[in-house]
Amino acid sequence: MASLTIIKGPDKGRQFDITGDRPTVGRDNSSAVRLHDGEISRHHAEFRRAKNGYVLYDLQSSNGTYLNGERVQFSPIKTGDRIRFGQTEMIFTADPAAPRTDLAGRISMTAGSGAENSAILSSLKQSHFSELLSKPEKSGSEWLRDSLSNLNTMYETSEAIRRLTDTDELLERIMDLAFEAVRPDRGCIMLKDPETGVLLPKAIRYAPDTDHEERITISRSITDYAMEKGEGIIVADAQHDARFSASDSVAELGIREAICVPLSGRHDTLGVLYVDIKSNNFDVLRTQKPGKLKENHLKLMVAIAYQAGIALEDTRFYEASVQAERLAAVGQTIATLSHHIKNILQGLRSGSYLVNMGIEGHTFPVVEQGWGIVQKNQEKIYNLVMDMLSYSKEREPTLELVDINDIVREIVELMSARAAESKVEIITHLDSSIDRLAIDPDGVNRALLNIVTNAIDALEDVDHERRIEIRTQLTQNGRYLHLSVKDNGPGIPSEEQKRVFQIFHSTKGSKGTGLGLAVSQKIIQEHGGQIKIESQSGKGASFVIELPVRRQIMDEKHAEQFSSSIGASDE
Repeated sequence: MASLTIIKGPDKGRQFDITGDRPTVGRDNSSAVRLHDGEISRHHAEFRRAKNGYVLYDLQSSNGTYLNGERVQFSPIKTGDRIRFGQTEMIFTADPAAPRTDLAGRISMTAGSGAENSAILSSLKQSHFSELLSKPEKSGSEWLRDSLSNLNTMYETSEAIRRLTDTDELLERIMDLAFEAVRPDRGCIMLKDPETGVLLPKAIRYAPDTDHEERITISRSITDYAMEKGEGIIVADAQHDARFSASDSVAELGIREAICVPLSGRHDTLGVLYVDIKSNNFDVLRTQKPGKLKENHLKLMVAIAYQAGIALEDTRFYEASVQAERLAAVGQTIATLSHHIKNILQGLRSGSYLVNMGIEGHTFPVVEQGWGIVQKNQEKIYNLVMDMLSYSKEREPTLELVDINDIVREIVELMSARAAESKVEIITHLDSSIDRLAIDPDGVNRALLNIVTNAIDALEDVDHERRIEIRTQLTQNGRYLHLSVKDNGPGIPSEEQKRVFQIFHSTKGSKGTGLGLAVSQKIIQEHGGQIKIESQSGKGASFVIELPVRRQIMDEKHAEQFSSSIGASDE
């Protein structure tokens, strides 16, 4: 059957099977492919079965549907296509092609009379061809020798990279092939960071007779040209190259010759492969020697880079598939273990209640101190288990009519001792005009608790007044509730904000599990809402929970109509 593998976004690593005639994609509970991405609509897109596979249709979403980087309203899709909704990117895999049954009637075989053998002019064993590729100098003309040498390089490239499934190993092998083909002084591979788009070095290589400690400085104009144009370039005597401005730093770097080619996959440019020959500017002007890097070198590097880009894309797809299987297995294991541990903790809590009754009214300072430590750590274990349970399984919110301000007051009371211990003042601004709303009180409680806990942790090393403000208010149109938690701590750098909701990502070192904010986001997205971050380094951070306002618990029919109306307002 057809499938989607998520390679980027909040659901990274998950895999969905595509079945039926019109499976849908969106945040709504009814979606066949339900995504926890605040930038997609409730009913975002659908796959419609056609004669030869599926056609992707956008359902008038606000942020659009993108196929291989281009926004589409509808388009047939095939295996390997990249589809993007909001922050979520996925790879589509179609049904295995049905075997063709119409070929047998187009071929006929005869017994043969032996006369066919007279048509054979010459023969060549495959071993002879392999020898010719490996020893091109034995061939006749110079053109044939060069052609066979290049063909041998491409053959080795194909053989070398098609078996590799580890990204680091693949990049090292690409560098081997580039150095064998061009023989430069230095080279490197830089890949585009999926989150920031910035090129980052992933592999570096030096020729044996060069300084291996030397820093490789690359002109940004060269890499930008290769990435933006999708073209490989040779830069020789760069100060005279019209493609770069007079103020460009290429000549200042003392690079006499360089080749930079894009690593292009099927649908995206993943990075660049760069090699150069280093000399100082004085030598360039004095010798005026012709360059070592020729057009054939560029063509060969472009061909190597193209195959490498395809292999790199396939490797990433393979890693995403493995990650999807691993996460599925881990999720099932965590869910099972967490359920059993939760039952054990419930028994411990019952026993704790009896111990509290036993020591109540008596003075046992050492026992009370020790028992306080036991209870504190028991609560930590309980919260961790509940986070694991919340994240490891899909769940529908159990809606109840609740006063959201009561949940805030409960959280403040629960965290008062921890806040006092950390010398943090918690201030609330609660909108008393908000009616009771249909939410899952346990889920929202856990989501808010994790955010407030994180805010207290963020203030731990602050040397000024420590303050947290919790605010509830409705948007002007009354369709959404905003529940914000603002601290005056060190803030969150912009590059870090993109990772705070990733599972197991933590800035607390061994003190953090990397589950809290991921769980909060999942719970809020299950309510059809989202969490936004407003922060600057040194100026604190504000987490804003946005929930759609539901003032009554609806049956299934009315809930579907409500979801559709919210989706329409999104779009």
